[in-house]
Amino acid sequence: MITGAQIRMARGYAKLSVKDLADASGVAASTIKRIEAVEGVPNSSASNLDRIQQVLQGHGIRFLEQGEVADGPGVSLETERAT
Repeated sequence: MITGAQIRMARGYAKLSVKDLADASGVAASTIKRIEAVEGVPNSSASNLDRIQQVLQGHGIRFLEQGEVADGPGVSLETERAT
């Protein structure tokens, strides 16, 4: 499950505002702000998190699990989209 911190990082990489992400995912901007305020897994519906994740992945974001990076879960840009 993705974390609030990952969503914040991913949104920055994708250069999306909270409003942009809300419009694209159908999740309310206030909900996205609440989710992003959490460092760990947010207390939000799996449906909301899935929709947010799908939009961000559509913008070339790859979500990294614990163990894939030294300091915990993270994000990266997909190589073919980063160029």
